[in-house]
Amino acid sequence: MKTKNSFAYLEAKGKSKVWMAYANHFAGEEILEEGFNPNSGYVYIALENGVTIASSFGQDVDFIIYDEEEGQEMFLYSIEELNMYLNR
Repeated sequence: MKTKNSFAYLEAKGKSKVWMAYANHFAGEEILEEGFNPNSGYVYIALENGVTIASSFGQDVDFIIYDEEEGQEMFLYSIEELNMYLNR
């Protein structure tokens, strides 16, 4: 059973991963919003360039973008995958 403290730990771990990804790949990009989605468990940073960096329950980051052609969110699991998608 998860306790309040273990959820706080996972949220903190996720935030650290999200901020590290921001620092490594998007430093200088304007941040529109930072937050936590209690429905999905994602902590996230939404960037002006349309990329959202997210981590669910302290796992590795996902890069989320909205694909207008497909009309849905796309979850990309590495910076390489994101770059391939954006340069298609």
